[in-house]
Amino acid sequence: MNLSGRVLVVEDDIDVADYVTKGLREVGYTVEHVADGRDGLYLASSSTFDGVIMDRMLPGMDGLSVIKALRAAGVETPILILSALGQLDERVIGLRAGGDDYLTKPFGFSELHARLENLTRRRTGKSIETVLRCGDLEMDLLARKATRAGKSLDLLPREFKLLEYFLRNKDRVVTRTMLLEQVWDYRFDPHTSIIDTHISRLRKKLDETFDRPLLHTLRGVGYRLSETS
Repeated sequence: MNLSGRVLVVEDDIDVADYVTKGLREVGYTVEHVADGRDGLYLASSSTFDGVIMDRMLPGMDGLSVIKALRAAGVETPILILSALGQLDERVIGLRAGGDDYLTKPFGFSELHARLENLTRRRTGKSIETVLRCGDLEMDLLARKATRAGKSLDLLPREFKLLEYFLRNKDRVVTRTMLLEQVWDYRFDPHTSIIDTHISRLRKKLDETFDRPLLHTLRGVGYRLSETS
């Protein structure tokens, strides 16, 4: 099921492209990938996408020229620029060319994901949620409280952050890499049991005294918070 939308990735670096497309698919996006600027221009102008991730340095036609051509043609799809050029003046050039946001390489997937969500949310006019729900589980972000079936869950700060991330990705597969980047701010796997330990503690508070579990482990893949197994 497509939960997040359709994204075009225009990137000629194979490693970066694989990292981005794999991560986006894991969180529910449908992804098209091309490595040439002209191909990117053709697809972005002839198909409907919820967002475009555009590298600056591309064969065939550079990213900024593609963006300018798209805007001149009236294509308003949100565009996130990726570039190794991170100086202030370079970011300004990218935004003035018609980009909606600018992310400097190297980057963490969690930041790219958050920026893309922000761009697509602006376009669709979705409001920012302050209460997150999954079945009888409810989290009030303003009050910093979580309850299940009306019963308060006594969560430590890290457990609260972990559960918030699961709720924001309800019914989606969440990988260990995503948790390390988003919840612990790691850009690499430290090969510790930190995730397993916190998942175990969270599951005990979230599911142990209730009839139906919400937090599910998908062996070899990751985790999913869902009313269905």
